[in-house]
This record gives sequence, structure tokens and C-alpha cells, in this order.
Amino acid sequence: MFEVGDIAVYPAYGVAVVEHIERREVNGCSQSFYVLRILNNDVTIMVPTDNAAKIGMRQLISEDELQKVYEVLGDFKSANLDTSETWNRRYRNYRQRIRSGSIMDVASVLRDLYLLSETKELSTGEKRILDAAKNLVVKEISFACHKDENAVWAEIEEVFKNGNKKKRKKS
Repeated sequence: MFEVGDIAVYPAYGVAVVEHIERREVNGCSQSFYVLRILNNDVTIMVPTDNAAKIGMRQLISEDELQKVYEVLGDFKSANLDTSETWNRRYRNYRQRIRSGSIMDVASVLRDLYLLSETKELSTGEKRILDAAKNLVVKEISFACHKDENAVWAEIEEVFKNGNKKKRKKS
């Protein structure tokens, strides 16, 4: 359960603040809603309190989860770089993973598209997904660690560079 003022994460939109909780009449039933303000773009979203977890609304990542996010980002062996798949099929897969709300899924999309962009030109849709994944991961880590977003992105780029060096040495 979230309280007013809590920071939460809403799938595909990212970090949000619970502005208030209100009751509304829906189909003759009184329902309670979280009113979220997405911090990235000031969009307001209403989420039924009863369905928040089912929808994928969750707390910011913990310290333990943060370490796992960096492990996912640096795990090049798990990267899906199958270019035999059509770009639109890959695009649908990436969007589904971003919509899951799982920071690990979003981090894997960021890793996969970052690595793919080093070997081929990404489609316009893939570039948008890469930007969205980057934004979601960086913003959440930034809030969870109280760090500047540029510093977080620099850390992630370092993970990618170190992973690339390891990958090249094995070849």
C-alpha cells in the first residue's frame, strides 16, 4: 500500500509521486484510486488501489535490486542480438518487456538495444525504445540512489564499456 507523498514506479511511465488518494464512483461502486504524477513529464495517472500491484505499480528498487540491475546490464551473454528476427517483431518484444514494469526487463532491453546499436543501425522504433528504456532505468536508479541522472548514465556506460572489453578478450 502506498501513502500520499510516496515515490512509486508505474510500468512504461517510470518514477511517480503519489499526489493523493481519492474515492470515485465507477459503475455504481465507490473505488479508491492513487493519483500519480509521473515525474518525467508531469502526466497524471489514476490507478485503482485494489489493482495497483496487478497493474505493476511498485516501490523503487532496493540496494539489492540495484546491484542486480547492473548485473543485467553487464550480462552480455544473455543479450538477445538475433538480427534474423524482423525489426518489428523485436520492437514488439521490447515494448512488452518495458510494459512489464520490471526494472530487470527494462534493463535487459536497454542492454540489448545498446549492444545492437553497436553492430547495426537501429530502426526509428528501436531508437525510441532505446531512449525510453534508458530514461526509465536512469531515472529510477537516480531516485533510488539520490544521484544525478548524468552520473547514473556515466556509470551505465562504464558497465557497457567494461562488458565490451570482456567480450572482445574472449573472441
